[in-house]
Order: sequence, then C-alpha cells, then structure tokens
Amino acid sequence: MTPPGFTLSDRPPSAVASADVVALAVLPGDGDGAEGPELGPGSAELADDLSGVPDLLDVLASAGATGRAGEVTELHGVRRDDALVRVLLVGAGAATPDDLRRAGAAVVRRTRDAEHVASAVSAVSGPEGLAAFVEGAMLGGFGFSLHRDGPEHRPAATVTLALSAGSDDDLARAVARAGASWLARTLATTPSNIKTPQWLAEQAVDAATAAGLKATVLDEEQLQRRGFGGIVGVGQAAQAPPRLVRLDYRPGRRLAGSRKPRHVVLVGKGITFDSGGLSIKPGQAMATMKRDMTGAAVVAAVMAALPAIGCPVRVTGLLPLAENAVGSRAMRPGDVLRQYGGRTTEVTNTDAEGRLVLADGLAYAVDELEPDVLVDIATLTGGIKVALGQHLGGLFATDDALAAALEQAGSRSGEPVWRMPLAREYAGKLASKIADADNAPGGPPAITAALFLEPFTAGLPWAHLDIASVGDSPQDADEWTEGPTGFGARLLLDWLGTPAPLDGVR
Repeated sequence: MTPPGFTLSDRPPSAVASADVVALAVLPGDGDGAEGPELGPGSAELADDLSGVPDLLDVLASAGATGRAGEVTELHGVRRDDALVRVLLVGAGAATPDDLRRAGAAVVRRTRDAEHVASAVSAVSGPEGLAAFVEGAMLGGFGFSLHRDGPEHRPAATVTLALSAGSDDDLARAVARAGASWLARTLATTPSNIKTPQWLAEQAVDAATAAGLKATVLDEEQLQRRGFGGIVGVGQAAQAPPRLVRLDYRPGRRLAGSRKPRHVVLVGKGITFDSGGLSIKPGQAMATMKRDMTGAAVVAAVMAALPAIGCPVRVTGLLPLAENAVGSRAMRPGDVLRQYGGRTTEVTNTDAEGRLVLADGLAYAVDELEPDVLVDIATLTGGIKVALGQHLGGLFATDDALAAALEQAGSRSGEPVWRMPLAREYAGKLASKIADADNAPGGPPAITAALFLEPFTAGLPWAHLDIASVGDSPQDADEWTEGPTGFGARLLLDWLGTPAPLDGVR
C-alpha cells in the first residue's frame, strides 16, 4: 500500500475543481463555552464554489460539535455541478502540532478510497502545523496487506493542502519524516517468513542507495571472522544467517566554523523474529515478535530520509540483524560469548538477546567509526512497558544535553520519551563469575539492560531508546494504527534535522 501524494495550493479547498472531498477546520471558539466553535480559513468561499451548502454554524450546533482535535462533522447534499462533494468540518483544537496530527489522521480515516481531498485544516497554523497535519494524514492511513486481491481500503490518492502557509521545502521535509515512519512500519509489519536478515538487509540497502547513501553488508562468514560474537551467537540456530548493515550519510554542507561535520552513529536492534531461543517465550508473547527488528527498521528509514531533511552532521547507521531461533545450534543458557572488541558475556537467558547484538554494534562503532555521539534504539525490555505504559518511550543517556535534545525532539514530533535513570546502584547485578557481564541479571530489567550496554560505548556521549513500550499500538488512535508503530523515526529525524543537533553535547 502507498501513502497519499501531497500538493500545495493557495486557493480555497472548495475551488480545487478535481477534489471529491473538501475539509475545513473548526476551532473551539473562546474556550469558556460562552460562544460556539468557529470556522477556519476557506469556509467563506464554500457557498460561492459549491451548491447546497447550509449554514455551517447551524450544522455544527445541531451536531453538538466542539472543535476538539479530530472531531469530524460531515455535510450531505453538497454539489459541484452534477457531482456530489463530501464536505468535512474537522476539529483542529488549539491548532498545536499534536492537535493537527490528530486532525490529519481524522481526515484520512474518513476519506478512505477517495481520489482527491482538498483540505484547509492546516491553514489555521504555520509551517509546523502543516508538517504535523501531513504526518497525521499520511500515517493515520497506513495499511499493510498481502491479500490476493489487494487491500479492502486505501488512503486517499491525493491530498491538496489549500491556503497553505508552508513552502514546497516544508512539505518535502514533512513527507520525508512521515515517509520514514511509513517505511519503518512496513518493514516491522512484514511477516518473518519473508523478513529474514538477508531480506531486511536488502531492503535497507535499497532504500539507502536510492537516497544516495553508501551501504555495506557483512555476511555470516565475515561476522564470524571479525569477532561479532553477539550477532553470530544470537543468529547461529536460524536457517537464515545473520547480517550487519552499515549505511553512511555525509552532509552536503557543514556547520559554520566546523572543519569537519560531527559524527552520529545510530544502532538499531534487528531481531527479525524472537522466539526467545532455548529460553523460549510463551506462545502469546511471540505474537508480536516479527516486529522485534523495529529499531533496525527505524534506523534504516531515518538514514534514507537524511538527505531530504538536510541533516547537517555525518550519520552512520548500523543494523545488526539476526533471528533468535530454537534449534540444535542455538546458544544455551550458560554459554559465554565474546563480543566484538573482546568483552565477554555469560548468557543466562537466551531471550535477552537484543542487547547482545546491540553491544556488538556499539563496540564496532567505537572501534571503527570515530563517532562523537552514539544512539541506539530497540524494542528491548518488557520492563519499560511496565514502567511507562504504551504512550511513552524510554530514554537513558550519559549526557544531559543529548538527553534534553532527544526529549525536545520527541515532544515536537509526537513521539514522546521519558528519561529513565542509569542507576549505578544496580550495576553490581551484572557481575558474572566467569565473564565480564551477565546478560540477564535481576533488578529493574530496563535499567540493567541499559547498564549492560554502557561499557560498550567507551565513555562517549550515548543515548539508549528502549521503545518496547511503544513498539505496537493496540488500536487505531490518532496517527497510530493498530500494529507496529515505527516509533522513533520522527523523533530522530526531528533531532537530526535541527541546525545544530549536537549543540552542547560534550
């Protein structure tokens, strides 16, 4: 399934002759209930361009409309010449980015299978509102289908943003950010009998090379030879062998006063299916494990979008990919793995495998890539879901400026994160009698998982995004659709698209 195409227009939506749906904004009015909702831009022209238009305020009053974000009131019997035109009055709330994402998602859900939607809903705000509306309108219509006859419904083919305050560049960046989330969701939703490590590597390489990035893939023999013990150990029982993908982006411009661009390395957990290994999961717990590679999907999608957003820093994406399978060659509880760089890990639970592949990726970045900042992203622990529920991702960081930048990007992008403590009180639980660390110690699982990864960062500024809490949406809600979310793509692109994403980071 493909997302809508978006165009800009300085005309009212009712004047877009090819539109079969017109959407106008409704605002809550004075907010104290003394006055009813107000109509947004484009409403005055509606009766001039279309016939059969009733008094819009009467319609809203009759429907009990309030103007809250995402509320939709539909008019009936409106025509252009002999053709019916659907008219939607869409609540824009306070016209914040979050409100306009909800409004965009509401529009696209009410216009499935339409050919052309002309909307002035985002005209109540500036470029930030336009971007948020586009994100909601694209992602609220996300779908994935392997039905023989195709999907039952599709999102609108074209959305024209009428009376727009934004530019073509604003629109292109918004489409790139939302498109990255769409790609991440698509990859995470793909069934694991298709999505082997090799297949996922090929998808990442195709997306990156189409964007002009350099791509390198290490196969199982190269991983074994070069000492990637974590990736090899996790993937050794699977019929489909592991891979490590490296994607390289260099900016076309440099920050003022900088002799060379600073370097960010992103590492995404890529477990294409997680059975738990010999420490096997209960059956129901495996139901969503085709999406245990969401971190890698996010990194791949972010990397492919960097040229479109004009990222000013160098970025390398690493995707350690493996399937955690059950078989005669599976790693066993009690095995000791030698990670990339030589650090050893005692595997006391084979279902704590994500940190093993991330550790190799982080160690490789430190050894080979000379990064200034490390960020990893992973559906890592059920503990973070217990702590934060399903609306916040977990953030651990060793640098306050980096943590603040990611928190702010999460708030702006609609993918909020909550900073968690790297509490040293629990570091002792990682001790092993026969190795440098235990992969599954007791204690708070999200915290001890982060503490396990920290030694592989060599003291560099580092952030760890544990998105297991938000890796799946239980239902359609706002721009989220039921199933894998691709959470983190918009956050990282918002951060990396700022003029100085590493400002203040040591």
